Amino acid sequence: MSNPFTKLVPEQWKELVEVLTAPVSWIPGMQRDILAFLLDSSAGWIVGIYWVLLLFPALLWISAVWCTQLSLYTLPFRSGRLEFTKKMLLAWWDSALAVWMFWVGLGRFFVVVAGWVITLAQLALKLVMETGRQLVALPFKVTGDMTRSYFTPGVPWIAFLMLMFWSLLEAVIFSYVLLPTISEVLSGLVGVESHRFTAPFLFVFLFFLILGSYACVQALIDTAKNREYKFLIQMVLVEVFVMFFEVMFLYRELVDAISPWIAQHTQETFKMGIISTLFLAVFAWMGVRGMTWFLFGQYGTPPLLAFISRRPLVHPEGDGAMRGAAPAETPRWWRAPLEDFKREADWLHAKSNELMEYLTLPFLHVVAASLNFAMILVTSRPFFSIPFKSLKEVLETRESLTAVHLQPKKAGS
Repeated sequence: MSNPFTKLVPEQWKELVEVLTAPVSWIPGMQRDILAFLLDSSAGWIVGIYWVLLLFPALLWISAVWCTQLSLYTLPFRSGRLEFTKKMLLAWWDSALAVWMFWVGLGRFFVVVAGWVITLAQLALKLVMETGRQLVALPFKVTGDMTRSYFTPGVPWIAFLMLMFWSLLEAVIFSYVLLPTISEVLSGLVGVESHRFTAPFLFVFLFFLILGSYACVQALIDTAKNREYKFLIQMVLVEVFVMFFEVMFLYRELVDAISPWIAQHTQETFKMGIISTLFLAVFAWMGVRGMTWFLFGQYGTPPLLAFISRRPLVHPEGDGAMRGAAPAETPRWWRAPLEDFKREADWLHAKSNELMEYLTLPFLHVVAASLNFAMILVTSRPFFSIPFKSLKEVLETRESLTAVHLQPKKAGS
């Protein structure tokens, strides 16, 4: 191998320069071969693996060889040559340990990162699976909640809704039946044809009248239950007037509508008079009110009155009988995965310094081993103690390195 240093001196000095530079003349060629091995590759991923696994050990090897060979020139002038040689050999041992710690540290770093990635993937998969399970179970959960709330004592919403529906139905039927009569009456009063808003106003009017009819029945029953006899006769008279109004103006129209059918099937032998018409109308009113009252009216009217008066609904037997036991609060499905995610995030933050140590300590071992060779060459003693236990130890060593004042060693020390 040609000596690159002989090219810098005259011809008559080349032999002397070759002898003097023999310990280091082969190092430039060696480092060119090492770098060429690391850089020259047909596949880019192989170059990446070489740079990750071999670049820092190769640089450590080159720096260690340079420092060792250069120290040969200082041996004749050093005191304590045996101690210096011992420290140089120990530096080579530390460099081998540093390379091993470098590879082991990189392996530990990749294992830890892979473990964290798997943990985050498991958490994401858990959230996705829990979301899918909740979506699949949502219809069954809603049905179960509705069934449980229905069978739990409380506000009788089913009866209340049935009462409202029935009142709307009666209002629609009687509006259809009474619309011709009301239109004719209004036309006779004002002298013009009925307005297009007659039907909506008639519907609203009849709807509230029917609700008031159920309210009067409820008031009559409450008076009888509470044995308020001084108001009982008054409520009976009010109920009679309500019945008379509905029979005369509502149910009578229904009976008149079926009068032709009765006359047809009795072959004109039975003609509906005022007494028979009112009797059938009263019978129809009592039948309809009785059936609807015992089916849902007696349960739906109290919530209606409580809603209108904005008063709490209280069962006659006591407050607790109607309210029932408060249902236990069902924990939301996303709370458990979210709490798991918070714990995992706190763990990741707590381990961030450890991850930084896993990443930096392998490289710091190699750098410290290289610096030890330089420190032995210059000061005859290493500075770093390898291996490092933590990143804090490295930072403390750096601070002490900036504060230390190197003193020349005394002879014989």
